[in-house]
Amino acid sequence: MLARNSLAKLLLSVGLTPAAITIAIAQVTSPAPAPSQPAISASDLGVTFLPGSASQLVIERNGKRYLVDVATNSVREADATTAQASTPAPTPPAETVSSSTTSAVADTEKKKTVAKIYTPGDDSLFSVPTGRRLERHGFYVNFTHRFPYEPAFTTSGRGDTLFGLDDFSVSSFGLRYGVTSKLSVMAYRSPSVIGRPIELMAAYNFLDERDGKPFNAALRFSVDGQNDFDSNYTENFELVASRSIGHRAQLYATPTFSIHQRPLLANPNNALADAVPNQPCGAPLAVDLPVSFQARPCANTFSLAMGAAVDIRPTVAIIAETIPTLVNANELAIHRPEFSFGIQKRLWRHAFTLGFTNSPGTIVSERSGTNATFTGDPSADKPSKVFIGFDLTRQVY
Repeated sequence: MLARNSLAKLLLSVGLTPAAITIAIAQVTSPAPAPSQPAISASDLGVTFLPGSASQLVIERNGKRYLVDVATNSVREADATTAQASTPAPTPPAETVSSSTTSAVADTEKKKTVAKIYTPGDDSLFSVPTGRRLERHGFYVNFTHRFPYEPAFTTSGRGDTLFGLDDFSVSSFGLRYGVTSKLSVMAYRSPSVIGRPIELMAAYNFLDERDGKPFNAALRFSVDGQNDFDSNYTENFELVASRSIGHRAQLYATPTFSIHQRPLLANPNNALADAVPNQPCGAPLAVDLPVSFQARPCANTFSLAMGAAVDIRPTVAIIAETIPTLVNANELAIHRPEFSFGIQKRLWRHAFTLGFTNSPGTIVSERSGTNATFTGDPSADKPSKVFIGFDLTRQVY
């Protein structure tokens, strides 16, 4: 009671009214306001309670702030530090807090999602596309090398010729650019020995597991023209789909419809600079292929490229693929599907794939063909006559 009277005298000395003194003393000395207390806040009376203190408060009167200490029964003018501490921090709008919290939760969930999906190291397994989404304005370079003139395991001198690597290579080169994070374009060329084709492609990734979708999907359209895009044109429509199995494996499927696909033939000319023979679709048989093959110069085909990649180390994967031609395979003398298997190493923005295959073709209209028509040997597409090859990709920026 004595303490309350002393506090009342102190508050009277700074000019508070009796009603204000009663409310201030009740808020300092009582654990909770009485039910009958008027609905008035401390700020309405110029009273501010100091954070962490049970015996001090600040009173503002006539433009000045006074520090009242109940424990010592003293009143003094509040200094700048005390005045700043007694000023309540502005409360951010509720919608701002809610937005920040929602954004943080979304970022956390996205990171968890990305950690559970597989990231391909290359644009292709070996020849089958992975359909990976490029970075916006990212620039990528792709090299492919195939050594189809010597089987890797069944001919003599395998050690001397390093499993066929000493022989001539069918080496192709391509550039890809990410126009946006979903739209990309590509230009790709294979050498004169396999028809000297140029491939122009556009791709659009409309589904991606990193965005929380159930699988990845991209649409691709390309035009292949032999003799440096001068003749023997093929138009290709692809749906590239893939699905992660955890973060260590991914499955791929690419149904492809090709209009006027040509048989996979080697350049018959002695000089590589000579033009590849034209293959008019109206001709009864393909030019420069033995009659026994009964291959037409072109046909509309439907194929289903399939493959899988499985990590055996964090940056090393085993890959396998096949491309059966389901419609008009016999028209182009494709009697066995393309197949490949190998190992892939990923290192930052690089990927290197070493594999074995029965097909030297890497552009869309040639990848389902086999070594049987390319070398003119009907048995060259058997598993016993696979040859070696490798892919190399690099993200420049």
